[in-house]
Amino acid sequence: MSGFVSFVGSGPGDPELLTLKAVDRLKRADAVLFDDLSSGPILTHARAGADLVGVGKRAGRPSPRQHHVSRLLVDYARDGGRVVRLKSGDSGLFGRLEEELVALREAGIPYEIVPGVPSAVAAAAAAGIPLTRRLTARRVQFVTGHDAGGVLPDDIHVPSLADPLASTVVFMGKRTFPKLAEMLFDHGLPRDTPALLAEAVGTEDQALSRDTVAGLAEKLSQEIGTKPALILYGPLAELGEGFD
Repeated sequence: MSGFVSFVGSGPGDPELLTLKAVDRLKRADAVLFDDLSSGPILTHARAGADLVGVGKRAGRPSPRQHHVSRLLVDYARDGGRVVRLKSGDSGLFGRLEEELVALREAGIPYEIVPGVPSAVAAAAAAGIPLTRRLTARRVQFVTGHDAGGVLPDDIHVPSLADPLASTVVFMGKRTFPKLAEMLFDHGLPRDTPALLAEAVGTEDQALSRDTVAGLAEKLSQEIGTKPALILYGPLAELGEGFD
């Protein structure tokens, strides 16, 4: 008999931001397959004796291939136990969730999806700013900063991303942001549009840096560091406390 898989969003890294359902699934799991950003104190909620398997992928580091992660997930579930696939933030946001869902469906393994606090929402909260603003930021858009090859996707809709009245969040974009910024400027985004670099949100290494889009692009063209990060820009980033 096949087991059961719970895809659990772990939030940005702070274990206090786990949902009650997420904690429950961790406590009952026979195996937890976790991403790098879902490790650390979050795993203290796992049941004693559960298999803890790191399957995280990070840019610039040796990482397991997606088909291997999906295969491992299916194999653990076929043993008949409860399996948690622990993903950072919310697993439905740039978390490669669909590939793993397809693998489970093809194998006939039942599953559920437990939402998590999206890292973009946590970043805005940490900075003390809203993601939407009456009159000046009625729309929020999330975009990935790189494709499977680690470069800026060539099919992104730049005019939408250059809308000065939208709050934009770029995931995994530190390496490609300088190139993206030039494309945004070519489509009319003001160079002095407020920007926020939010690194290691929800962890003890959290760092928030306020800048302009042009200024941040210049800094990232020289050094990107190793911390995972989000880039937020638009009307939202001109408010808030706690900036460097």
